[in-house]
Amino acid sequence: MQLSLKIEGGVITSTRFRTRGCVASIACSSMITELIQGKSLDEARKIDPQQLVEALGGLPRESQHASHLAIDALAAALRKLSTL
Repeated sequence: MQLSLKIEGGVITSTRFRTRGCVASIACSSMITELIQGKSLDEARKIDPQQLVEALGGLPRESQHASHLAIDALAAALRKLSTL
């Protein structure tokens, strides 16, 4: 799972994702891009896996790992930005 972010003025203005995996992983990747669009970097950092699951309308217990993967991908993308 990989996220790409475009930042303008400290706000996420564009997002893309690339995911290989189960349907839940693809859904979580897509939803995280929707959730962070238009948010500041600090607001994006505060999103947690439960918020992501709720935004999707729920996930089966055995698929909830995908929400953690999406949050981890977001954290990695934000860390990468801070090193540029």
